[in-house]
Amino acid sequence: MKHAKTSKAWMKEHVNDFFVKQAKKDGYRSRAAYKLLEISERDHILKSGITVVDLGAAPGSWSQVAINKVGTKGKVIALDILNMAPLPDVIFIQDDFRNESALNQLKNFLDGHVLDLVISDMAPNISGIVVSDQAKSMYLAELALTFAMETLNYGGNFLVKVFQGTDFDQFLKEMRAGFNKVLIRKPKASRNRSNELYLLGLGKKN
Repeated sequence: MKHAKTSKAWMKEHVNDFFVKQAKKDGYRSRAAYKLLEISERDHILKSGITVVDLGAAPGSWSQVAINKVGTKGKVIALDILNMAPLPDVIFIQDDFRNESALNQLKNFLDGHVLDLVISDMAPNISGIVVSDQAKSMYLAELALTFAMETLNYGGNFLVKVFQGTDFDQFLKEMRAGFNKVLIRKPKASRNRSNELYLLGLGKKN
């Protein structure tokens, strides 16, 4: 009974959510689009002509924002374990990022293109067990960071969703070792009750 009440409360909040309504109005697939839009407008990470990899892309709102910003001279490659409806000019790979096959496909589609930006909104299936969920989330963030460090051009940028908790400080330290500047962002579209944050690494070091 408690679960049903919680679900109803979430649905009511979701339906009345400003960003949900705005996403429908603007044609974005989810409210998450406004998280990336705010960060991009503030920190200028999405520019015409760059090559972007979007990890944990489904349902596709971040890829929508990215392809609109990079334009026809740019390139966006999206990956998710879930299926994603096609988006014009976006290459989509359905695979589990934890698998080597996903990494191989990403590198094949890059086809020699210099990678300028990695964005990751990946999150595990939430079990409700905080310690477990935190560990799974940080593991995905670590994988994304490793991929970014291996594939980004010198000076490239990396945006990743993390959750405050165990290992957050250590992960922040690792990012600071790899990038000239690391910024912490909490976009307006990120719900206040959520402990999610976005870490932005600017200027990959050699």
